[in-house]
Amino acid sequence: MLTTIGAKILRFLPDSSYKNPTISPQPVKEKKDFLVDTSVQPTYLSFYYPLGAEQENYPVYINFHGGAFIMNEKELDDPYCRFLANETGCVILNIDYAKAPEYPFPKPLEQSYEILQWIKNRAHELKIDPKQIMVGGQSSGANIAAALCLYLEDKADSQPLLQVLSCPMLDFVTPHADKPEPNPLRAKYPQVANFLNMCYLPDRTQASNPLASPVYAEIERGLAPALVIIAEHDAFRPEAELYVEKLKAAGIEVHDEVFEGVSHAFTHLGPKVKAEKAWKLVAEKIKEAVDLYEERNEDILS
Repeated sequence: MLTTIGAKILRFLPDSSYKNPTISPQPVKEKKDFLVDTSVQPTYLSFYYPLGAEQENYPVYINFHGGAFIMNEKELDDPYCRFLANETGCVILNIDYAKAPEYPFPKPLEQSYEILQWIKNRAHELKIDPKQIMVGGQSSGANIAAALCLYLEDKADSQPLLQVLSCPMLDFVTPHADKPEPNPLRAKYPQVANFLNMCYLPDRTQASNPLASPVYAEIERGLAPALVIIAEHDAFRPEAELYVEKLKAAGIEVHDEVFEGVSHAFTHLGPKVKAEKAWKLVAEKIKEAVDLYEERNEDILS
């Protein structure tokens, strides 16, 4: 009850990243909105189709927004989905996943998996290629993207072409007080972060579950290639770097980049120059993943 009240209060606090996106909104060819039933809750989706592209079936990149698992809606990432669609020539799917504490772990993950199956089953209608799917997110959204890849592995389901993890939250085991928090207020009051964690993971015995804390996963070679974007001054930097090491040790192709002089969620909060560079890197790696798939497919056909 108290977590629900606290979460609702936090949701009412103003968020400058809504009003001042680091990338200006762009027109796209089309934006399609859906409300999809899942076992967790009805889920709003938005598909962004790129300007100028005329394809029978598009690759698709699935975006999970940030917000500490309890805040924000998919509209927070509307400008970035538009940018990625036009930059990559892919369809971008923006998911309004269920929020904690009303829907704690593993509900958002299960919901995301159901949405993935939904788009695969409707690929022709949506004009997407179900074999060219990529996933990614920021902060808590990056946790869901990483966990989804592990969840697919557990189910022996096909992996995405790419996972993009931007300032990922990957470790619920380590108390926030033991993380290198650069923000003086957050460092002084780590119980705030612990409250956020408790909203998503009320059962602390689940903290080391790899689907909640991917840094504790046993990484298999078949996991999706990764782009990991790390902020220099971020409490979650050590867990991101540890996950990079584990992926590389398992033979997973990883491009990791530390952006100097920035803090958590800089892709949305700025500085603008660094944020633009990060978003362009995401677009570049999406295009590379699609190109590599097409090259491999051509080799098989020839």
